[in-house]
Amino acid sequence: MSISDLYSTAFQERNRDHFAAIVRVALSDGEISKDEQDFLDRLARNLGVRGELYQQVMENPFNYPVNPPLSHESRVERLYDIARMVYADEIKDDTEVRIMRRLCIGLGFKSDKIDYVLAKALKLAKDGATFDHFRDEFKYRKETKNN
Repeated sequence: MSISDLYSTAFQERNRDHFAAIVRVALSDGEISKDEQDFLDRLARNLGVRGELYQQVMENPFNYPVNPPLSHESRVERLYDIARMVYADEIKDDTEVRIMRRLCIGLGFKSDKIDYVLAKALKLAKDGATFDHFRDEFKYRKETKNN
């Protein structure tokens, strides 16, 4: 096995695990709406989660770990996807927020900053922020340091 094969495998596993985390949020109310399904399909395509792997994740997303990204920007990118999923059906419920809170901790955000991170991410998602705007709002600065 070459180095590139190892990298590809690790990259694919991270994408699969990230996709599974988003599916958990979508399933938090017991069903996946059409808007959520459309979002999941686009995300799966973008992450390269296809075919049998897609089906396996959709059938049981809890079989896959939340692997925290190493960089702040990667955490913010995943947070953006999760926050958008919470608002995909324009309904934010307590179960989705509770799952999002656990995923944020799993992504590596500090537990003492979770309320701030959650509130900010959910407001930006509700307002329809683009990824660039979202990322700029979570720039690595004093109030988000060590997130």
